Amino acid sequence: MNYSEEIRNGKTSIGIEFGSTRIKAVLIGSDYTPLASGVFDWCNQLENGIWTYALDTVQQGLQACFADLMKNTEQKYGVPLTTAGSIGISAMMHGYLAFDSDMNLLVPFRTWRNTITQEAANSLTDAFSFNIPQRWSIAHLYQAILNKEPHVENIRFITTLAGYVHYLLTGEKVIGIGDASGIFPIDSEKRQYNNTMCGIFDALVQDTPLQAPLLEIMPQIVPLGECAGRLTEQGAKLLDPTGAFQMGVPFCPPEGDAQTGMAATNSIRPNTGNVSAGTSIFAMMVLEHNLKAVHKEIDMVTTPCGDPVAMVHCNNCSSDFDAWVKMFSSFLDVMGCSVPKGQLYDALYTAAAQGEEDCGDIVSYNYFSGEEITGMQSGRPMMIRTPDSGFTIQNLMRSLVYSCFATLKIGMDILNREEQVHPQQIYAHGGLFKTPLITQPALAAALNANVTLMQSAGEGGAWGIALLASYLIRENQNETLDKFLNERVFANQEQHTAAPSPEMCRGLDAYMENYRNGLAAEKAAIQ
Repeated sequence: MNYSEEIRNGKTSIGIEFGSTRIKAVLIGSDYTPLASGVFDWCNQLENGIWTYALDTVQQGLQACFADLMKNTEQKYGVPLTTAGSIGISAMMHGYLAFDSDMNLLVPFRTWRNTITQEAANSLTDAFSFNIPQRWSIAHLYQAILNKEPHVENIRFITTLAGYVHYLLTGEKVIGIGDASGIFPIDSEKRQYNNTMCGIFDALVQDTPLQAPLLEIMPQIVPLGECAGRLTEQGAKLLDPTGAFQMGVPFCPPEGDAQTGMAATNSIRPNTGNVSAGTSIFAMMVLEHNLKAVHKEIDMVTTPCGDPVAMVHCNNCSSDFDAWVKMFSSFLDVMGCSVPKGQLYDALYTAAAQGEEDCGDIVSYNYFSGEEITGMQSGRPMMIRTPDSGFTIQNLMRSLVYSCFATLKIGMDILNREEQVHPQQIYAHGGLFKTPLITQPALAAALNANVTLMQSAGEGGAWGIALLASYLIRENQNETLDKFLNERVFANQEQHTAAPSPEMCRGLDAYMENYRNGLAAEKAAIQ
């Protein structure tokens, strides 16, 4: 491929994803190969008991990330990045961004990480006979109404982070169906918000200060493969203040990170699934039919096409492991040693792989924030061991790895045993699998299923939304996403599969028994 010519002539696609710790932009060619990327590191803040990001930082991060992409593209290919064939925006699902009629933010952004909507989530779950998790946008809205927050009467629009950034760049108040499924329940047959449940909600709030029907304040769903707007002049200036990047580029519908993970792992067909692991961890299992019962541990969302997906979402994954790595790094600094960050991670993952199968009676709880599946309202990272535990670096690090998957296993066990959902193929991706020596087999043991890593596993959601943007400008407009991914994107992808080890399964079961027994101590620590 002559990538320089493709970049010059706008035959490329760009995906930008707002992850929990990094904003990343990826430029891909017409053969879907990642050509260049740009990044901006950021972090949420706990302010007045609310996990949030400042919207000023959203815009600053967008500009810095895109400037990095433009610089890296020109350095690598010798041509400036001034246009593209299509663009897509993705971000962390769920949360609460509420605006007035002039698009002024009414309260600070409340992210998916908050567990402050238990009353609303329980009430809506009962009213809908459909599980509404605490992090969903509708739970945040209803909790604000129950709390009689003064901003409610001024609400004219609510959206997700991806929907907000898309609006800044295109002026369109729209959303992809997958991201919409984390705002409000979806009717998978009609590929729209569930109209019956919208009516139930409007009846619940008819005597409250909320002045508009729910359907009028939620973003409009745009089907996958349709244009969801174009880069405006104002949007182009926001994206690239230098003025080099041109307006007019078409956008695919903005999507959630769960959906871009499905695209990036080619797991959108029934009986496939994927696990995304980073700051949070979640499993997405594509269903042939809806679940038989309502489970508060399991969300019902959709693929980017609108098909039903059972989602097990855990707020906490790698943060505690990262904190221990930082602690060991600071110890090395005290000792006068300097070890590169990547090398230290590799060494500690290697140590974890050498630990005892049951971690030698060491149990770790990685709760930096609340965890709905285990009923924790806030976070208390904690490690427990018996007096005669095998307190070695190997067992400690293995315990930290197991803790990344422990809560996910609790939810997945319900899905497997009570709903008999057993996906034929599970793909894994995300930062936790950059060094898969221990993480891939540990996940296989936790799920008791084969787990596959693709060659592209490290590309992440930014590449996934770039693929969805590329699908917008596909040559054959009648081609399904499934066929597009199978025959064009993943036909020659290298992959490696790990089967569950019987020894590790037994060790993890012993670990999980200790883990469940220790949850009372975690709850007491929070209290």
